[in-house]
Amino acid sequence: MTVSGNGQPEGGRYDGKRALVTGGGTGIGAAVARRLAAEGARVTVMGRREEQLREVSGTYVVGDVSRLEDCEQALAEAGPLDLLVNNAGIGGGSSWEETMAINLTGPYQLTALAEEGLVERRGAIVNVASTAAFYSGAGAADYNASKAGLVMLTRSLAVKLGPLGVRANAVGPGWIRTPMGESSMRLIDRDVDAAYALVTRHAPLRRPGTPEEVAAIVAFLGSDDAAYVTGAVLMADGGSSAVDVLMVDHDSRLAAEESEDAHL
Repeated sequence: MTVSGNGQPEGGRYDGKRALVTGGGTGIGAAVARRLAAEGARVTVMGRREEQLREVSGTYVVGDVSRLEDCEQALAEAGPLDLLVNNAGIGGGSSWEETMAINLTGPYQLTALAEEGLVERRGAIVNVASTAAFYSGAGAADYNASKAGLVMLTRSLAVKLGPLGVRANAVGPGWIRTPMGESSMRLIDRDVDAAYALVTRHAPLRRPGTPEEVAAIVAFLGSDDAAYVTGAVLMADGGSSAVDVLMVDHDSRLAAEESEDAHL
């Protein structure tokens, strides 16, 4: 595998393999599709906006993962898969039914339709979940519940399909610089950078992630480099899930007192 001038790999782990990426027109999905294509995959992207999809891949299907017939069309176009990336999702604020239909039922039915081909090719599934599957804010119960369900769907698929040679894993992004993330940031501050700095101030890496960083994790989990990894959730959150929120103010106060003592 070589690396291009823009830092993206060219050819390698996915030579001759087929991948389907849902929600592939923007954000994490577009970055995943480009990363897999750079590593040699034949990538089909699925989403609801044709113009965006066309910019990402020459092979695309305009459709909604919550519609069974659209999922069938996507798989007919993509062919038997080596990798299925269930990335399509919507944030909180829609109806409970719509959020569940897209974020959870969609991945369930698409995976069920793709199962035979995945078994045949001993493929892999990567579901894009969220830190919200494990940690809750005061709102977006529909989003949080859908992502928690997606994590358990991932684990159930790992147990069911593992004996048949198919692996299933998930990635749990925290705050990532995507169009959906920026919409959330604008609710906090018109200065998106300032808003991201605010919400990540307690994350050990002190910054949001990029779609390309998440794409690198998805590419790893779907590849033979992760051949003994299944049922796992790899957190891509800058370390925020390692932070004990009950200790943040305590540690800050102690650090301030130690600083004062040092100047006495």
